[in-house]
Order: sequence, then C-alpha cells, then structure tokens
Amino acid sequence: MIRVLLADDEAMIRAGVRAILAADPEIEVVAEAGDGREAIDLVLSHRPDVVLLDIRMPRMDGLAAVAELRRVAPGTAVVMLTTFGEDDYIARALGEGAGGFLLKSGDPRELLAGIHAVAEGAAYLSPRVAHRVITQLTGGRMTRVVAAREQVAALTPRERDVLALVGEGLSNGQIARRLYLVEGTVKAHVSAILTRLGARNRVQAAILAHEAGLLDSVEPPDGEVQ
Repeated sequence: MIRVLLADDEAMIRAGVRAILAADPEIEVVAEAGDGREAIDLVLSHRPDVVLLDIRMPRMDGLAAVAELRRVAPGTAVVMLTTFGEDDYIARALGEGAGGFLLKSGDPRELLAGIHAVAEGAAYLSPRVAHRVITQLTGGRMTRVVAAREQVAALTPRERDVLALVGEGLSNGQIARRLYLVEGTVKAHVSAILTRLGARNRVQAAILAHEAGLLDSVEPPDGEVQ
C-alpha cells in the first residue's frame, strides 16, 4: 500500500484528487493539508510514502515545502501537482528534490502512474513537463554534454550502467532485474552515484545520464545475482 499525503489550499481540488486516488486499491490517502507548513507537520506525524504538493499555498508554498521535506523527511518522495507549468517552477521544484512534476490539467492516469513511479524510487514527469525539460536541455547542449561526460567519467563501469537505467526512469527493483543484481546493491550504487555526481535526486542524475549519452550504453551482463 502506498501511503499518500495530499497538500493543496483548495478543498475542492483536494476532493477531486482524493477521488482519483481512491480508484487505485494500492493507494491510501492518509492525511490532507491546506498549506505547506501543515504538510510538513503532517508528514512528520504520518510518515507517508509520497507527498503531493501544490506550488502556490499560504504560509509556506510548495517549493519551500519540498526543500524542507528533503531536510526533515528525506525518505518521503515528493510529487509537485500544480496548475502552473512555467519553466522556472519546474526547474526550482526538481532542483529542490522533487521526484515528480504533474499538471492538474493532465490525464488522471498520469497522477496514478506518477505516484507509483516515485514510490518505487523512480522519477516521473508529465509528458508536457518532460517536453519542456528536454527543450531546455537543447540550449547550450554542447557545453553541458562535455561537463556531464567529465562528471560521469569519475564513476565505475557498474555505476555508469546503473546511472543509464536511472536515466531511463527505472526503479531500483527494475534496475536490479535488468543488471542481475540484488536490489540492496542497486540502492547502494544509486546512493554513491548521487553523492559523486553532486545530484540531489534521481531526476538530476537522469538528466546527467541523458546529457552524457549513457542511455544506449548498457548491456545486461551474463551471470548470477550478486
């Protein structure tokens, strides 16, 4: 069961999102918050697996809340769910450590897919947000490619394999099956990769994997589970 906390200052929006989530038997809404500060307090008391955060809320907005959550509850995944898809919001949310970014105007199936993805340790962007991120990456691409390749060169061959699959959006369990590793080993690799790359989360690591051209480099090894 995926335990979810929903934070939005509009009661009608919360009701609508709750109704969508109720259609999935594997998701349970454990608490609701009307502002960012209340969301932080409820996360500490309920310890949900995933927090759905609106961006514009009173007392503490979603961008400030995700930064605080990374500090006080690093094991809780965060998905931004908002009306606003401006590039600055996307960049700031992902930079602060959000694992997903969804638009309220999107398909309800995206919401369910996003929650499952981040709960499993993967990252998830709605298609329209992903398009904006990719568009941003094309500007000044050569400079970023060189920098990304230099960073990735410091990783071991196995860490580069893992990073490539993080770039494909796979969870730790999916990476373990692809590379014939146990999931705990993959988790350790991901932690080491984030530290060595200076990446706050899997989204930033995935972007580096794309820029470094790793996504076509992985060939699953033969052999037994390690």
